[in-house]
Amino acid sequence: MNSFHLYLDSADLGELRQCLPHPVVHGVTTNPTLLRRAGIRRAELPGLIEQLLELGARQVQAQVHAPETDAMLEDAQTLLAGFDPGQVVIKIPATRAGLRAGAALSAQGVPVTYTAVYAPEQAHFAALLGAAYAAPYLGRLEDAGIDGLALIARMQSLIERSGADTRLLVASIRSRQAYLDLLQIGIGAITIPPRLFAELVDHQATLDAERVFLADAAA
Repeated sequence: MNSFHLYLDSADLGELRQCLPHPVVHGVTTNPTLLRRAGIRRAELPGLIEQLLELGARQVQAQVHAPETDAMLEDAQTLLAGFDPGQVVIKIPATRAGLRAGAALSAQGVPVTYTAVYAPEQAHFAALLGAAYAAPYLGRLEDAGIDGLALIARMQSLIERSGADTRLLVASIRSRQAYLDLLQIGIGAITIPPRLFAELVDHQATLDAERVFLADAAA
């Protein structure tokens, strides 16, 4: 597997512009809930993707809006239209129909993320079907009283043993410590809210040291 992928989880251009462009950010993840919060309609999604790519995102993840396999595939083609191969990752819930649709897209070389992954076998199936990513939700697992980190570590182990290039893309990250814990178990991709980005890259001790260095340089 290649280098780690950090995504920003948002559809709000205002908050994303405070983070992008930046070389540590691989891309942006969106979903229908994030679009609704940002006041973006489905018809406006291609325009948002284009703006995010212009802001420096290398990949933008966009989710299908249909529950049946054929409709998922049709929706995916609409999302992919007009973009270069690999720029758009199609997100599909890890349902029975979703696995069928995702397998068809992966066979065509389209990068796919299976989202709403809550069980180890779902991560296993994602790897089996050649997905680019499988997305479990750490915070939501913990809200349900599950040891989310331990469950995600099991998923990571299954993917590693499969030999596939699939990455876990862990979402619902609520703290710097959760981010560091995921890195410790070898997760290949994480998506974070933009508010957490500043906490990860702006460290007060470093900023204080920089001010001293600059003052000394000017003296």
